[in-house]
Amino acid sequence: MKNMSKDLTKRAVEMLLQGATMLKEPCPYCSGVRVMKEGHALCVSCGREPEKRNIPQQNNKEQKTSLLEILEKKLQDLSKELEHEIDHEKQQAILKSLNSVIDAIDKIKK
Repeated sequence: MKNMSKDLTKRAVEMLLQGATMLKEPCPYCSGVRVMKEGHALCVSCGREPEKRNIPQQNNKEQKTSLLEILEKKLQDLSKELEHEIDHEKQQAILKSLNSVIDAIDKIKK
């Protein structure tokens, strides 16, 4: 067991020298110190890695469509809010928000 610990420490040091970083989150298995490089985490105490899980990824087009839908809904909500607002300062704040949303929509569509 001690030999394994020395090997892990040596490997962790090598990773750190090659640009790895120490993680503030402890190992989920033993609460030991972990280092990470290029998405690869290593626990210095037990040598285990967190279980890999497949996370379904949306493609870029789906992400843009989803974001556009959210922003367009926000645009409608802010427009309704502006329509009913009588306070001039609040109207100005809503207009700034509307402008920001419109800018974001333009950037996504490009």
